[in-house]
Amino acid sequence: MFWSHSTRAVRQQWRVYRGLNRRIGAAPLSSVSRLPSSRSPRSPLSPPTVRAFHASRPLLAVKPVLLADIGEGIVECEIIQWFVEPGARVEEFSPLCEVQSDKASVEITSRFAGVVQKLHYEAGEMAKVGKPFVDIDIQGDAAEEVETPQTSSEPEPPAPSPAAATVAATPAAPISPQAGTPPAAPKEKGKCATLATPAVRHLSKEFKVDISEIDGTGKDGRVLKEDIYKFVERRDAKSTPIPAAVPAAPSTPPTPAGGVFSPSAPTAGPQQETPVALTRTQEMMFKTMTRSLAIPHFLYADEVDFTALVQLRRRLNAVLPPAQPVTKLSYLPFIIKAVSMALYAHPVLNARVDVDAATGKPTLVHRSHHNIGVAMDTPSGLLVPVIKNVGALNILSIAAELARLQALAAAGRLSPQDMTGGTITVSNIGSIGGTYLSPVVVEKEVAILGVGRMRTVPAFEEGGDRVVRREVCNFSWSADHRVVDGATMARAAEVVRGIVEEPDVMVMHLR
Repeated sequence: MFWSHSTRAVRQQWRVYRGLNRRIGAAPLSSVSRLPSSRSPRSPLSPPTVRAFHASRPLLAVKPVLLADIGEGIVECEIIQWFVEPGARVEEFSPLCEVQSDKASVEITSRFAGVVQKLHYEAGEMAKVGKPFVDIDIQGDAAEEVETPQTSSEPEPPAPSPAAATVAATPAAPISPQAGTPPAAPKEKGKCATLATPAVRHLSKEFKVDISEIDGTGKDGRVLKEDIYKFVERRDAKSTPIPAAVPAAPSTPPTPAGGVFSPSAPTAGPQQETPVALTRTQEMMFKTMTRSLAIPHFLYADEVDFTALVQLRRRLNAVLPPAQPVTKLSYLPFIIKAVSMALYAHPVLNARVDVDAATGKPTLVHRSHHNIGVAMDTPSGLLVPVIKNVGALNILSIAAELARLQALAAAGRLSPQDMTGGTITVSNIGSIGGTYLSPVVVEKEVAILGVGRMRTVPAFEEGGDRVVRREVCNFSWSADHRVVDGATMARAAEVVRGIVEEPDVMVMHLR
């Protein structure tokens, strides 16, 4: 019943509307001009405003992709490499670009499938977190299908002009043998032609080389260090002129300095100063260490006997299965495990200090997992990846994770997840050199361990006068003196020293 009444009312209104249009359309122009003004509210014959049917406005098809938060405290990152360009078709989860945030390189993927419309940043510029960095038209496929003609016939070539016909009629001159063959077409670069690790980019800046000019030999045209060295060799060979034959003059050999010959340098003239901008890694280290040195430090050093650990490591390496991801154990996994075991007895070293911004009241936050950061020397600078939940790992698992992080750090491919969440740090400076050090506590941590170089020393046997050979290493601890006192640090260091000197104790704590 309701639908019948509604349909009848609509039909009646439509008849009235059509009849009114006929009356206005059939009236002569003079009579229409004599009609009352449309401004008069009482005019019954004033023509109504006619609205034509139209389609609704098309929905916005261009989606801006926002740069997501890729790490705690990161507000901007550098665009290292674009994998797409405007007009390129991308699928969901396709790589868009590579960015470097503080110390890690991250590959950003697409959230939508469509056609790239705009790149908001160029390679080398700083992109803001939370802001659009690329626009993608999610209806690009539909537009392309509409614009694509159905016929595939090629257009006929235009008729040649008389001048062009004259030129075409002229026989081409034969190519002389001296002219040689025409140059081959340039080799098309892959999608990763200018993609390189931070170490390779740092090397290219040292040699003042544009990576886009180098033909990479890596995967998809990726530029490697060997490619840069070969490019510089060819460039220097072309630019170096052949010297004329001149009589050789007696030269003074360079003076060795510390066993290494120093390069010859001019001694006359004023002092030369060359400003060099900090790299992204150096900038982050500058900010982090500036904040860290606001923490009141104190240093505690101890000497640890590695003799028993040296023997245990030798026995384990001899029976290590070849199918393991780690072919050889180092001392660092044992030290990391010993630190984790000490944190169970002294959990304050696994905490962090939080200060309320409103009241200024400090709070000590204890953490259940032992996420131990390991300072590493890499081609791009000092990096501190984190081994997560060390308390639940055995020695082989720690060594495997350590090897994985070292490989990623050397290639500059550490992810933000690998770099964040640390609760205490171990710095093995002894692998490079140095016996004693004073490490700096990392922000949001309260302690750090610095491991020095292991050395062989003579020592008296315990309970006797006989001199024996000992392998000794120095441990240097730094702690936040606001929450950690010297006695607590000394007790925790004694636990670590006891486990390292008697490494068989670790067997009883395997999980």
